[in-house]
Amino acid sequence: MTISSKYSVFLFALVVLLGACGCEKPKPQDEPEPQQEEQTVPADTSLIDLSVPVTDNRVWSGKPQITIRITNNNAGAVKLGTKVVITTDKKAEVVTITDSVVIGTKKEKDVVVTTTADLEPGIYHAVCSVNGKSASAFNFAIDPFAITSADDKPADFDAFWQTAKDQLADIDMDAKLTEIPERSNANGTVYLVEMYSVPDGLSGDPVKIRGYYCEPKDGQKHPVILHFYGYDTQGYTGAVDCPYCGTNAEFYLSHRGQYLNNRPAGTNLGVAEETVNIYGDWFRYNLGEKDTYYYRGAYMDVVQAIRFMATRETSDMTKLFAEGSSQGGALTYVAAALSDYPFTAIAANVAFMGDFADAKDIESLAYWEISDHYWVDGVPVETSIRYLPYFDIKHLTPRISCAVLASSGLADEVCPARLNLVPFNNLATPADKKEYIIEPEMGHSYPPKWYNKMNELFQRYM
Repeated sequence: MTISSKYSVFLFALVVLLGACGCEKPKPQDEPEPQQEEQTVPADTSLIDLSVPVTDNRVWSGKPQITIRITNNNAGAVKLGTKVVITTDKKAEVVTITDSVVIGTKKEKDVVVTTTADLEPGIYHAVCSVNGKSASAFNFAIDPFAITSADDKPADFDAFWQTAKDQLADIDMDAKLTEIPERSNANGTVYLVEMYSVPDGLSGDPVKIRGYYCEPKDGQKHPVILHFYGYDTQGYTGAVDCPYCGTNAEFYLSHRGQYLNNRPAGTNLGVAEETVNIYGDWFRYNLGEKDTYYYRGAYMDVVQAIRFMATRETSDMTKLFAEGSSQGGALTYVAAALSDYPFTAIAANVAFMGDFADAKDIESLAYWEISDHYWVDGVPVETSIRYLPYFDIKHLTPRISCAVLASSGLADEVCPARLNLVPFNNLATPADKKEYIIEPEMGHSYPPKWYNKMNELFQRYM
């Protein structure tokens, strides 16, 4: 026998011997030993920490992806029941999703909850809990830029607003300018402007309105920016903030019954006499009427402000901009929709006066006055809202094709997100010229760096 043959026999004998000794073949490193499931103990919910972090800005397509973060501080693993109740922004029940999860001792786990079927485009409310303990309640959006609303545009909508503009054209503006030296500078002069707009109806006396105008001193043509105030809380004076006075021609409109037209003498710069609001709660003034409703006149005040700017030699009406928030956001859309001159770009934050068809069914601080009109004034809701479609900005935005920046907060209880999104979705503006900011936890406020974004937009087109 050769040496190699003897070696082979030796190896064979060694393998047989090892097998007889019960030795097993070593397991590969990538096959870990199976572990036993940790025994669970009764859960003390006071030792369970819960949160629902903001993911994907709480904006999803089709199905939500809600993350419940659970931290178990119990002295043992616990089995917990998760529950998410989803309703629409009109409080209609959609689905309740329940499940269970085991969390190990001193462990943290993210549980992602979704629906089995796609949800319709819209704004939804989620209430999340674990073992009955509240985790969070919040709003989220599904395909927000596909949200639509009932088509309740009146057949004579366009004729209605053309009649109003024709009436305005017959009004002698009779603009009076009074310099405000403390706000003027070397490059521009700030004036109080007092002028007239349409009566509160188809007949009657013209209504005096006011505003602050910043006029450059160099005699050259400049871009025109119009600023619109939010709803008058009577808590502060009419702002006139012209840090770039002299760079642009700017106008701060105070429309009928608000701000400069609603203060004791001397409250606002340049306004020596007392101005009185005769409209009460403006939104409710002649609510249920058409030709005498408050916002018919207010919208025409906006058009008059644009026409005033067109009379000034330093105004370049080919570069026309507007901005505002809340009521001012609505008036910003109105300006671009009803103007005699095409707008270049606008910025409308958390806009009011949108989508009344849905607003009446959504709890909202801004639209409670519809109910107040019933409870306080005894006017049936159907009567109150019958003419509101004429003043709905969702019917005006299809007229707008300029660049647009808009926004809303999913936590806004004053002008809820749906009522902003519908007008935005109706814009004729090309997709590459419009931007909408959705802030998941913002209420009735401004997104971070809103004015930076607005200034960037305006500068792009100036």
